[in-house]
Amino acid sequence: MPPRKVPVRKAVAPTASTSKAAVSHAGTQPNPTTAPVKHAVADDSAEIARQEGLAEWEEMCRPNWKGLGLMDPIKSVEDKWLLLPAFLKVKGLVKQHIDSFNYFVDVDLANILKANNKVLSDVDPKFWLKYTGIHVGMPTRNDDSFDKSVTPHECRLRDTTYAATITVDVQYTRGNVIVRRKGVPIGRLPIMLRSNKCVLAGQSEASLARMTECPLDPGGYFIVKGTEKVILVQEQLSKNRIIVETDPVKGIVQASVTSSTHERKSKTYVLMKKNRIYLRHNSINEDIPVCIALKAMGIQADKEILLLCAGTTEAHKSAFAPNLEDCALAGVFTTQQALEYIGSRVKVTRRGFQAGPKRPVWEEAMEALATIVLAHVEVKGMDFKHKAIYIATMTRRVLMAMADEKLVDDRDYVGNKRLELAGQLLSLLFEDIFKTFNQNLKSSIDKVLKKPSRTSEFDAYQSLLYQSDLITSGFVRAISTGNWSLKRFKMERAGVTHVLSRLSFISALGMMTRISSQFEKTRKVSGPRALQPSQWGMLCTSDTPEGEACGLVKNLALMTHITTDVEEEPIKKIVYMLGVEDITFSTGAEIYSPHTFVVNVNGSIVGLTRFPARFVANFRKLRRSGRISEFISVYINHHHHTVHIASDGGRICRPMIIVENERPRVRTEHINLLKRGVVTFDDFLKKGLIEYLDVNEENDSHIALYESSIEPSTTHLEIEPFTILGAVAGLIPYPHHNQSPRNTYQCAMGKQSIGAIAYNQLNRIDTLLYLSVYPQQPMVKTKTIELIGYDRLPAGQNATVAVMSYSGYDIEDALILNKASLDRGYGRCQVFRKNATLIRKYPNGTFDRLADAPREADGSVQKRYDIIQADGIAGVGERVDPGDVYVNKQSPINANDNTFNTGEGASASISYRNTPMSYKSPMAGYIDKVMLTDTDNDQTLVKVLLRQTRRPELGDKFSSRHGQKGVCGLIVNQEDMPFNDQGINPDTIMNPHGFPSRMTVGKMIELLAGKAGVLSGSLQYGTAFGGSKVEDMSRILIDYGFSYAGKDMLTSGITGEPMECYVYFGPIYYQKLKHMVMDKMHARAKGPRAVLTRQPTEGRSRDGGLRLGEMERDCLIGYGATQLLLERLMISSDAFEINACETCGLMGYNGWCPYCKSSKKVAKLTIPYAAKLLFQELTAMNVLPRLVLEDA
Repeated sequence: MPPRKVPVRKAVAPTASTSKAAVSHAGTQPNPTTAPVKHAVADDSAEIARQEGLAEWEEMCRPNWKGLGLMDPIKSVEDKWLLLPAFLKVKGLVKQHIDSFNYFVDVDLANILKANNKVLSDVDPKFWLKYTGIHVGMPTRNDDSFDKSVTPHECRLRDTTYAATITVDVQYTRGNVIVRRKGVPIGRLPIMLRSNKCVLAGQSEASLARMTECPLDPGGYFIVKGTEKVILVQEQLSKNRIIVETDPVKGIVQASVTSSTHERKSKTYVLMKKNRIYLRHNSINEDIPVCIALKAMGIQADKEILLLCAGTTEAHKSAFAPNLEDCALAGVFTTQQALEYIGSRVKVTRRGFQAGPKRPVWEEAMEALATIVLAHVEVKGMDFKHKAIYIATMTRRVLMAMADEKLVDDRDYVGNKRLELAGQLLSLLFEDIFKTFNQNLKSSIDKVLKKPSRTSEFDAYQSLLYQSDLITSGFVRAISTGNWSLKRFKMERAGVTHVLSRLSFISALGMMTRISSQFEKTRKVSGPRALQPSQWGMLCTSDTPEGEACGLVKNLALMTHITTDVEEEPIKKIVYMLGVEDITFSTGAEIYSPHTFVVNVNGSIVGLTRFPARFVANFRKLRRSGRISEFISVYINHHHHTVHIASDGGRICRPMIIVENERPRVRTEHINLLKRGVVTFDDFLKKGLIEYLDVNEENDSHIALYESSIEPSTTHLEIEPFTILGAVAGLIPYPHHNQSPRNTYQCAMGKQSIGAIAYNQLNRIDTLLYLSVYPQQPMVKTKTIELIGYDRLPAGQNATVAVMSYSGYDIEDALILNKASLDRGYGRCQVFRKNATLIRKYPNGTFDRLADAPREADGSVQKRYDIIQADGIAGVGERVDPGDVYVNKQSPINANDNTFNTGEGASASISYRNTPMSYKSPMAGYIDKVMLTDTDNDQTLVKVLLRQTRRPELGDKFSSRHGQKGVCGLIVNQEDMPFNDQGINPDTIMNPHGFPSRMTVGKMIELLAGKAGVLSGSLQYGTAFGGSKVEDMSRILIDYGFSYAGKDMLTSGITGEPMECYVYFGPIYYQKLKHMVMDKMHARAKGPRAVLTRQPTEGRSRDGGLRLGEMERDCLIGYGATQLLLERLMISSDAFEINACETCGLMGYNGWCPYCKSSKKVAKLTIPYAAKLLFQELTAMNVLPRLVLEDA
């Protein structure tokens, strides 16, 4: 019977309130012709409910909703933390990376193409080539297969690059005809996962599962040659902003600006030196007095210069006046004289061998001032007024800083920093590569056009295709090595990209939010490392490494967003519409009058306003109503009498609830609609209930932490206090009860914990993969854990812990483990290790091969080849012992011999040598997976994944979530462990001496909360600055018949008698860390030596020796054990016999001294080989060491 038809109705965009079927298929409605009637009715009712909800939302967003008066008491907004999952749903933890990459692909690529869109020939003036458009496709395979589509997982497995083709539309001349071509490939761009161009973008969980991708994987990284690479966020000082600094040693006060445009990047200084103010720039040979620079820009009257630079303040006037005298002494009175003065000091750049007369110096000066000095301030039609006012502003800032030290800027203030994301870095790289691409294209076209024999019909298409490898290899090289070298800007940066750490789910997430500073790690400077007050809420206060990178490598907080560029021309138009006067027609007296404020847009001076508060309020209204981008910030700087508007990319900002009339705009009713799925986080933004503030605007706001602390002047309310911590620090329960460094230690160790890394972890073939066999979600959670998905991919287990001393094997943080718990799987993990080999094809026609196992004379297989099957590879599930061969690869002996070139099928006559892959680990493993595939260049790739299952043993490292790490000191039988009156044994015994000096009270509360949770059958919350209260936990314990203090009476397992004290006893979440004895245990008697020093090699992998260092040497000297010292440092290391001459003290050979030309007084003695090497190296440097010999 055919399905009954229902009327077709309009499809609606799926929300959380629409049916599951609609959501799971990426927003497509179920087929109305086959859907049962009751579904249609249900959908109708859901749609009606949604429409009613939206109407209610519109009603709520009106001012004075339900007539609430000013005097009504303020209620706390319940569940306002639900804005966080709504924010993360829209933004995600790595949204800034993805936004930045999307902006690069959609906007930056086209802008770079526009700026470099023509290629002309020096040989044939009729020839031209013009780019008219650029497109980036979807990721494809780079081979000859029929289906070109590719998934990220395939690229990981096949060691290929997840990239899409960049195509351009071109027009060029061929003879007298203009040829138009579309979709010409010029190279391949690695695609960021989850960006608009990625196949995973906007997919449902079901379709991600079909592509073998984990829905919890954040994306935001690249896959290059099969390796996951992250471009770390780079911290830089802001461009196009005036920074005033002092150098107390040289007695200099200077204002500097780093100008950054597409064409050039340069730094301009205005500095006070010996009570005179100068302009300094790299392109000018010496410092120019600032008055001469202003005269060259057309401001001739001394009074006008004085007013522009010093204003009407008498102190500033008298400080600036001597500069005007310098101008007269130099004989500069007119603009022409000033230009000639500067022009004679400009470094003339060699622009090739240009014909024609040399340009006059004033023209050189004019060009330098227009395009090089302060390049970001535009000069239109040779009108230098804007640039002159900018230099005058810098001068005034210097004068103000001289008068008041507080007006000196702080370089480390977060508002003076900009963060460069993947998109900006790739944009710089592409611009550099594309310019080189065009130069190479031009020279290759010129080469062809020069030839007299060429036909007139030259087609540039082939030359374009020929160059395409340049862009592909440029991107791949930069991302895979992490070295960004841009010749145009002389920019050399190392360590920009890192391999994405897949040790645990949280380590990958932590890497995506990491910020790297280019500051030298070796310099011991406290300023850049210190925790700045301006980092509150923007950067995580706990998550930074120990050691030399401390404070330089930082992490973003939970709700932080990094802005991308917003076009500034429309903003300038809005500024003028709001009543700002253009500064071009203003004099110095007007600019610095007490009631006038200067309006800046992205560091450029735009105009003046006499009503800054009104202007800012109107500008914010436009932003809150969604007329302009929500990421544009506006704030007033009362010290400098300026209003700053910023729309540039790289600013750190975060959302806040707007407070009006002492009342937050977000109310419980709004949150209820959010719970019902009627509205999203973006709706809160559009209706002006929430707005983003950057660090500078935060400084100009009054923000309350809780509703109860709202005052009449309050402008904003924090969404949740725990968002000042990042994703990694947010895992710690009750962090506000711990000593600060403990939280920092946990941030480092949480990334080393073994757990689940992704839903597709068993389909991956990673170089090294640690997986927990029985991961558990923690009994004591935090809201962050739920928000980032850690409860679905946890890394630890809830261990029952007794805090007591036992046997002395628990001193210095060592843990005692219950053997029965280990038997049941506590702390058990699996280690997967990938080994890969290529079956190569060589240029001379020979190739590697996989062969069957070699046989003994009696026909039996050699022992180490036991597990090899007929195809030359071990089967899945086979046990591999140390020394066993699991891939029997053979290589031709004469692979590099080009004279040897056999025909097809002649490989039988080639002689092969064995190059097998053998198992080197000391512990037996199992073959988990075998994969054969081909790479991009048609070579066969064999990957073998080996598995080891490890149970905890003595020396394995464990840690709780409070930075308390310890190794396993003893494994005890269950019958010898203490037990409580219910017969429960602890899994772990911890020494109580770990608490007093560490002050990790959070751990004690976690145990109490965990115990209450177990008894009541509910998960407890230990969120920062909140969480379950100790009194409530104690009440639950009392209700279930336990001590309110969490202490139990235990019975000794050894004596069977009750213990004389109560023991703190309950569950704590423990993490097993990757540091295991199996990977570190190492000893050596004899072994290899280094070629250069002839001393034992270093490191476990090279079977190296154990180093006796300086401290151990000092200890032996202190005991006077000289013979032991001699034996360790020479006899057992690098003893070497030399011939030394008693007369001259130099080394000889074979009983002969080449310096004395004698063999009479040549003695043999033993010294370390490294000492002999040192003597020889010193001799080579003209430093002659002589040995003074004595009879022993």
